[in-house]
Amino acid sequence: MGESAKVLRHVVLFSFKESAGRSQIRQIEQAFCALPAKIQEIYEFEWGTDVSVEHLSQGYTHCFLVTFLSKEDRNKYLPHPAHQEFVSLLQPYLDQALIFDYWASR
Repeated sequence: MGESAKVLRHVVLFSFKESAGRSQIRQIEQAFCALPAKIQEIYEFEWGTDVSVEHLSQGYTHCFLVTFLSKEDRNKYLPHPAHQEFVSLLQPYLDQALIFDYWASR
């Protein structure tokens, strides 16, 4: 399968500090969801909160899946001012983050 048949998935998991209130977490959700309109390199975006019955999330409550068509697009996204502004908003409330990138066959 050729490179053009794959997309780059950027999986982002968050757990929040106990001090993070519902309104702060909602503000973070909204800010992350606003990034596709601000960063043209984002091809697809989805997110959700943990609803697993296996109880193996290790404290992570939120998952965001950002899809790119190329590693160059991902590399433009990371330092993009809108992404950096989001990271600044997130940092005071973030307990842990897990980031995992992979090439997905389409």
